Amino acid sequence: MKKIMLLTIFLCFGFILNAQEQPSPILFIYDASGSMWGQLDGQTKKEIASSVLASTVGNLPNNQNVGLIAYGHRKKGDCDDIEYMVDLSNHSKTKITDAIEKMNPTGKTPLARSATMAITSLKENNTKATIILITDGIESCDGNICNVVTEAKANGVDFKLHIVGFGLKDGETKQLKCAANAGGGHYYNVADAGGLGDVLNEVTTQTVDKPNENFSIYATKNGAPVDAWIKATKSGSKEAVDGSRTYRDSGWVYLPPGKYDIAIRPLEGTDIPGTTITVEMKEGDIKHENISFDGGTLEVFATNNGKGWDTSVKMIDVNTGKVATNVRTYGKVKTMEVPAGNYKITFQALVLKGNDTYFEADNIKVSANSTTPISHNFESGFAKIGAQTSSGELIDATVNFHDVNSDKRITGARTYTSAKSNPREFLLNPGTYTVYLRTLGKHKGHSDSFTITVKAGETVEKITTF
Repeated sequence: MKKIMLLTIFLCFGFILNAQEQPSPILFIYDASGSMWGQLDGQTKKEIASSVLASTVGNLPNNQNVGLIAYGHRKKGDCDDIEYMVDLSNHSKTKITDAIEKMNPTGKTPLARSATMAITSLKENNTKATIILITDGIESCDGNICNVVTEAKANGVDFKLHIVGFGLKDGETKQLKCAANAGGGHYYNVADAGGLGDVLNEVTTQTVDKPNENFSIYATKNGAPVDAWIKATKSGSKEAVDGSRTYRDSGWVYLPPGKYDIAIRPLEGTDIPGTTITVEMKEGDIKHENISFDGGTLEVFATNNGKGWDTSVKMIDVNTGKVATNVRTYGKVKTMEVPAGNYKITFQALVLKGNDTYFEADNIKVSANSTTPISHNFESGFAKIGAQTSSGELIDATVNFHDVNSDKRITGARTYTSAKSNPREFLLNPGTYTVYLRTLGKHKGHSDSFTITVKAGETVEKITTF
């Protein structure tokens, strides 16, 4: 009897654990209006959204139920063209992807009515869910989605709403931001497939089951909002607690009571380094920090005899002595965005050999929200050195250039016996050089030395006959 009772308790306990581990469903509201045939980077928004959504859904846990509502996919000009295509009890990911793949965007954008359908289903099923609305347009029917969401929350419907605007303009987002805020979620604006994928991966983790975020970061660069990466760890350790991105808006994380180090790193192709702040959270705290990544741009250009030249350029902070950033020019104008300050700039010409392939500029001031140009010109000429017999047979030989004053070796190579490399061509700074030849192969054992002068923009040639 005791064994039966223990087994019954174990089974009940196991059932409770499974029930607790089962996440609340995710319900996608998908835009299949006619505007989804618009193109971004050579692909229709419909193709991008369906591909990215398929990847996102496919990566969800096996026990994650997921539903789908779509609007605008059956009738042109019909504000009631909204269909509950996959129920919330569904756990098949392919049902979602198959349904989206078969859609033919054609209709209007009834955002408020679609949200009403989603919220009504939650009330009827007495369940909570995370609702993710993906739209490339604003309301085109007679509704206000913010009012719908606000009223539902006031009536006690349990859900979290995230809204992803796909290619929307800033002036079109007010009502959507209002609705996401009222729904306890966030509004995200994305412009391409990469941005859409990043956002969907994030919002599918920011579910109704997760405690409400209580710490936010708003990052700016020279007064304008900037996308930034946020990572929270327990203070003094590497134990990650939560992470997020700002997407040029406020980025939120959830921090239980305790002390945390928050790392914030600006994105969008900048060389401005990140920063770390330390915060302490108490029960019930909701905190916010504004982070500024003000910086300026250094515009560099390196030339050789007045033409663009491949050069390695470094920016070194004069206060710390550390390299702030570096770039390779490839013969073009390059920009480097760094914190405002004073820098030493170094140019190292590539390929070119000689005593003047390196240049430093000290105390170059870079001011916030401004561009500082700097350029440097290297000079060069060609020296062509060959070896042959009196009958014209090409001889393989080593060639070494030494500075005539210091006798320091500058560069060297072999001529081999091919007309493509004999005479061997050398790109050198203007100057006077001592050239040492030593024969190899069947003609080995001979040597020669002579002095040549290289002039900027000119070619000097010397063929030694053995």
